[in-house]
Amino acid sequence: MISYLSGKIILKKDKFVIIEVGNIGYKVFLSRQTLSRLDRGSSASSGLKLPENAENIKLFCFHNIKEDASDLYGFLSYEELDFFEVLMEIHGVGPKAALEISVLGPLERIKDRILAQDGKIFEGIPGIGAKKAMTIILELTGKIKLLSGQKSKGAADPAEDALVQLGFSRQQAKEALSQVDPKVKDIEERIKAALKSLGKT
Repeated sequence: MISYLSGKIILKKDKFVIIEVGNIGYKVFLSRQTLSRLDRGSSASSGLKLPENAENIKLFCFHNIKEDASDLYGFLSYEELDFFEVLMEIHGVGPKAALEISVLGPLERIKDRILAQDGKIFEGIPGIGAKKAMTIILELTGKIKLLSGQKSKGAADPAEDALVQLGFSRQQAKEALSQVDPKVKDIEERIKAALKSLGKT
């Protein structure tokens, strides 16, 4: 499993670069924003000094191995890779969409917009329409709660709190969750089941 590469960029295209490491070329898919950073040579927002084609580049990698493919996705920081892996756990989000979304993060930086149901955060990302954006926001809301350990005042149930964050009243959330099969323990599955009860899926 390849998780990190350091080498020279010998070819840069619209969606990927080829990096030479030990006389071997690795094709690594990058987000449009990362490729744009490479074109500019630096990133004021990240503080990263980025290379020219002939210089070394260091990338954290996600190695996506399938029956018919073995693809590498590259990131300039571990935080971007970490966010990408969170996104890959969301049903219906493939690696290409996750790659573009991951550079919006890290998750901690954008959590307020997620909790505010700001679907515009994903505008311009191919394959992410309004419905898919809400699915991502819903699942990320649950993950934010789990990662931060935060619960709103008076809420003993993170799933209930997430539904309130999505605009439902506390009573609506309680009633919808009471109809979820008690055997379902996963917070995201409970939220999705409650939304079906509320007629929002």
